[in-house]
Parts: sequence; C-alpha cells; structure tokens
Amino acid sequence: MRKVYRSRCYSKKSDPPRAGDQRFVEHRPVLLEEAVDGLNVKKDGFYVDATFGRGGHAKAILEKLSSKGRLLIFDKDERAIDVARSMEDKRILIEQGSFNRLEEVVKEQGMQGRVDGVLADLGVSSPQLDEALRGFSFMQDGPLDMRMDQTQEETAESWLAEVSEAELARVLKEYGEERYAKRIARRIVEARGSAPISTTSRLATLVKEATPRFDEHKHPATRTFQAIRIAVNNELKDLEDLLDQSARVLAVGGRLAVISFHSLEDRIVKRFMEKNSKKWVPAEIPLKSEELKAPFKSFPKIKASREEVLSNPRARSSMLRIMERVA
Repeated sequence: MRKVYRSRCYSKKSDPPRAGDQRFVEHRPVLLEEAVDGLNVKKDGFYVDATFGRGGHAKAILEKLSSKGRLLIFDKDERAIDVARSMEDKRILIEQGSFNRLEEVVKEQGMQGRVDGVLADLGVSSPQLDEALRGFSFMQDGPLDMRMDQTQEETAESWLAEVSEAELARVLKEYGEERYAKRIARRIVEARGSAPISTTSRLATLVKEATPRFDEHKHPATRTFQAIRIAVNNELKDLEDLLDQSARVLAVGGRLAVISFHSLEDRIVKRFMEKNSKKWVPAEIPLKSEELKAPFKSFPKIKASREEVLSNPRARSSMLRIMERVA
C-alpha cells in the first residue's frame, strides 16, 4: 500500500515553497466559480481534485468544506505537490502521480462509491508553460522535456529520437489534429539524422519549415507541441481511465466536472458523458420503467465568459462538462 500524504508531511528533498519562491508562479484557474459551483459541494463531503496545479480550484473547494470535509488531490508534478503540502490543511490528502490511480487510492481511503465530487482541469498548467526549462512551450527556448512527472525517464527529446516516421505522423494527426502531419514528421526524422532535436526552438523551427501554409495569428508548431506532449505523458489513456474510474467511485448525487482545452479531450469527455447519461432500451428483455434510467445525468457545456477570456486569454478555448450520478 502506498502512503497518502497529509498536508503536514513535507518531502525530505525540498522545503515547502514560500512567498517569493519561484515555485509560487502566479496561476489563474480557469472557470473557477463555474467548476466549483458545478460540483455542488456538501460541507462534510469527500472530494477529489485530480489536477491540483497550483491549487486554485482546490482552495475554492476547501472554502466550502467544514472541518469534517476531505479533499484528495492528485498531481504528477513535484512542484505542485510541494505547494499542496505547504497549505498545511488537515483536510487534504495528497497523492503524487497520475489520476489514473483514482479508484485505487479511493478504495484505500474506504470511500469507494462514497465520493461526492471529482474535478479535473486537463492539460498543461500555466506555471509549466511559463517555465522554459520544462520544455512545454515554443514561445521561449528551453530543453525539449515536456514531462509532467519529472521522475519519468522518457522526455520529448528521447521520444523524438526513437519514434518512427509513421508513428510520429500518426501522433501528430490524431493527437494534434495536424493537417500537415506527414510533412512535419518527415522533416523531423530527416533533421534528427544530422543532430539531436534537443531544444524547443529547434523543434518549432523544423515544424515551421515543413508547414506550407498557416494562420498568421497561430504559431504553426502549436498542434505539434500539443501532440508530442500528449504522447509523452500518456494523457488520453489517463483521461479515459479517470472517466471510467470516476463513474465507479461517485456516490449517488456525486458529480464529475471536467475542464478541457482542445477538441480532442472534449470529444472524449462528451462521448463518455453522453454514453452514460442516455436512457437505454434493451431489445428483448422486459424491464420496469425505472430500470431503463441511465445511472447519470449530464448538464449543458459551459464556456468561459467574455470577461474571463479578456482577463485571462488562456481561458479562450476552455470547456466545462459536468455529470451527476442519479442511480
């Protein structure tokens, strides 16, 4: 059994972050009020923040919880975990790692089928994007890393060094929805033959060279960076696991709220919620009407307001979907 840390347990490797520490990069959570309101927080409830980040959503949930409430948080990023531990709140349970272990950890806490809400804010966080050394962004030069969990061995650089041209083209097309996937993959494979692709600026330049036409208001490497990041961090499989496990751990009345930032993630969430919210009618099995009800109900998609987008441009593509267990 792994140890789930309470917030007072600090890592021996690092002290908790303090004001002025670089780990306290300003982070503005997207759809904050909408997501927390969507969870319909009960003061004594048990909740999960599957993507802690810098704790914006978590703090808002904690404000609604009593001393009896509990919040289990997940994050792959050690710096995010440091921030969570620094909060020194006895109501917090901390798990470093992927949220694909949600059900396992919930069972260890004796809360299977008793979770009142799960929140996931998908994708890369603002502090990760803003730090050049993490290698998530083409806007500033840095090592081609892209690992959300920095204990993971494989980086974007090592992945690009080994991946086949065909597999790279598939990833760019499926995960980045990149129309020039084959051209970009061919250019990257050609270039790595002469020198390793080890920086974000070199990768961005190669993508731009391979792209014949692009929107002047959108960098041509945007989709490629997204696709490689998803592949390196196994994001889509983890998301599918989270959705399936959330459906099993929620109590009746419990809610799942997911914020996504691109159509690929949103389609996965949408299809999952539609599948579990539809009434189903078996062809030849006689059932009572109450047995035909779906176990969940879903709510209309919510997008960031114009005011939020103006104050926080990263909210522009955000989408919030919510579903509730009803049976």
